[in-house]
Amino acid sequence: MGIYQNLEKEFDFDLVEEFFAHYSMMTESLEKLIVKLDDPLYFSRNINELFRIFHTIKSASGYLKIDPITKVVTLAEEVLEECRTLDGSATEALINWLLIVSDQLGRYREDLENDRELFSRLDPNIIKIPVEYIRN
Repeated sequence: MGIYQNLEKEFDFDLVEEFFAHYSMMTESLEKLIVKLDDPLYFSRNINELFRIFHTIKSASGYLKIDPITKVVTLAEEVLEECRTLDGSATEALINWLLIVSDQLGRYREDLENDRELFSRLDPNIIKIPVEYIRN
């Protein structure tokens, strides 16, 4: 029995289906928001939207006890919380880090979709949080 079936066993089927549908939709929208962070016109709006997505995923995955997802989005949410007070355009390091986070969440989506036994290994670059978020 894989990850998805275990969730359906522990939680209401409709709840798990709804989580997966929303999670899939949100993770598919991440890259488009992230790549525009280098444009000061989109920075604030996209940071807030990314924050909202990560917060929503954190709440839902936390409720369903999906720890790998919860841990990744919690870290991303904390970084974006700091970014929400800044103006300008994102550093290349921040954009690349967020793309790594996005890729990791995409792998987790595939793990759920394919009902794998375990979640994919965490990309070790996720713990290498950028030092600077905004270009000078």
